Parts: sequence; C-alpha cells; structure tokens
Amino acid sequence: MEIGIIGAGYIGGTLARRLGALGHRVVVANSRGPETHDETLTSSPGVTAGTAAQAADHDVVIVSIPTKAVPDLPGDAFAGKIVVDTNNYYPQRDGQLAAIDAGTPSARWLADHLAGARVVKAFNTINWRPLGDAGKPAGTPGRIAIPVAGDDAEAKRVVSELIDALGFDPVDAGPLDESWRQEPGTPVYGADADVEGARAALAAATR
Repeated sequence: MEIGIIGAGYIGGTLARRLGALGHRVVVANSRGPETHDETLTSSPGVTAGTAAQAADHDVVIVSIPTKAVPDLPGDAFAGKIVVDTNNYYPQRDGQLAAIDAGTPSARWLADHLAGARVVKAFNTINWRPLGDAGKPAGTPGRIAIPVAGDDAEAKRVVSELIDALGFDPVDAGPLDESWRQEPGTPVYGADADVEGARAALAAATR
C-alpha cells in the first residue's frame, strides 16, 4: 500500500519506519521541507521524504502533527482519502481552540477542516515506544489494543488491518463523534490495555 504521513515526530516517524518495514511505500512530510528530515528516517526501508502535498496524494494519509497546525494543511487535498488522525489536543502546546474547548471532539474538528476526508481516529492512545517495539502476533495474551473511531466502515476496516499488521488489536470505538472517549485524560489513554480492558475503558469514559 502507498501511505502518506504528515508529521515526522515520535508517532509519525515510528509509523513511517514500521510501515515501511512491512513493505508499504511511505512518503513522509514535515513542516520544514523534505531536505530537513533525519537521514535515519528517510534511509529506512520503504520510506522517502516529500512535501505535505505529496504525502496527501495517497489513498491513506496519516496526520500526526500538533492540533494547532491542522488549519495549515491543504484542506481541499484530502477529499475521498482515508485520513488517520493520531493527534491529541494539548492546550498547553496548542493554545485554546474554542470549538474543542466547547466539546467538539478533536477528530471531528480535524474532519471539519479537511473537506470530504474519511477520517479515522487511531494511534493517539499509545506512546511511540510501545508503538515501535511492543507489537505481538495476533492471539498473544495481553496484546495491546488500539481504539479506532470513525464514520466510514471501509476506512475503519483498512486502518484496523494496518493496526493488526503492526502487532496490535484494533478495537471499534464507535463513530467519530464518540472519539472523545479516547482523548487525553480518558481511561483508555495511555493504558496499553488489551481488547477487554480497552472496551471497558472506552465504556467508562465520562466527559
């Protein structure tokens, strides 16, 4: 599969390396330009550097940037694309974003900026370290579960298959408007729970 990744930080960079190692062709972009990437990333198997527009020109695009930077994306470039939102809203970093502060899930806020995108919320509950090295074969007891929220069933299926291939159990977390259940401060966030634990944590979340 050809995958674009916008954001080369801990999560974006880890996903680029791991997906490239699985045989996917990955174009990764940062905010400073292709020539500024860490060579250890762009020399990884399957990974090449590109611009945000080039990364967006893929059927699956992973967005892993500070939430405050979402409005800077070329919003009209994502129509029809599966967009995986790994972002977390941290007011101390992002400033106060009125719509999210008023209760709009950050993934819905992102979807509102990317017209026509098939947005799926995933990979935001796990730290980059276990994302990089804690994957396990399917059926392994204690395998870490990753919640997947979205409105498009096919997009969720594609993202869930990527999660499974990376060594984690996808857990259906409902529609995009329920993705607040996996945001920072909720029971599932950072818990590295298995499937049963993740489902229980999602159900126990309160606003």
